[in-house]
Amino acid sequence: MRGISEKFAANPLLARVAPFLVYAFLTTFQGKLGPDSKYWIYALKTFLGAWVLFLALPYVAEVKWKFTWEAVLVGVAVCVMWIGLDPYYPRLDELFHTIGQKLGFNSAAPKADRLADLWNPFVQYGTSVNLARFFVVVRIVGSSLIVPPCEELFYRSFLYRYIVKADFNCVSLGSFNLRAFLLTSIVFGLSHGEWLAGVLCGFAYQGLVCWKGRLGDAITAHSITNFLLGIWIIWKGAWQFW
Repeated sequence: MRGISEKFAANPLLARVAPFLVYAFLTTFQGKLGPDSKYWIYALKTFLGAWVLFLALPYVAEVKWKFTWEAVLVGVAVCVMWIGLDPYYPRLDELFHTIGQKLGFNSAAPKADRLADLWNPFVQYGTSVNLARFFVVVRIVGSSLIVPPCEELFYRSFLYRYIVKADFNCVSLGSFNLRAFLLTSIVFGLSHGEWLAGVLCGFAYQGLVCWKGRLGDAITAHSITNFLLGIWIIWKGAWQFW
């Protein structure tokens, strides 16, 4: 463990990218190792992501976490926007399929039966309610406490500033650059099935970082968004958001 911490201390890039890469790498295996792997790999990447964050965060000075009402308002507003926009635009796979057809490519059609592919442990473990509840709790914890710092370290602390200048650590976190602002938000949006909400969400979080000059505000807003969205999913059975 000391060796890993020393690498994070010596390499600013690694400290900001490693938690995200660990999380993203394990995500590619969800559902690929059998139906259950959709759930246990999520649990695995949550625990591993927490461990890597624990080692990396001490070496990311710009986190500067602070509770602010602006972060709370942004977090709530993004959640409302994410849910409210959902019926009015196609998901990313549907959009790519439509574009592919118009360009004459034989793009793979989106899955017709989305219900069978939803992340819903109560369907997968219908007779084991406690196991299903465990995975729901893990998902809430992962999406609310692990995903936000992983993604904010990568997108807002590293990628945004790297687009401005290769020596990203010399770029002030609060500096505004239109090209970096747009590109980072678009890349962030396209990493989600709900791409339009994702892009607008990227605008909101990046704007908060540029305004406050702290990464912690965006992490707080991101955590609030994901927690409220998780509550909505469970309350309304809106499993398509997971």
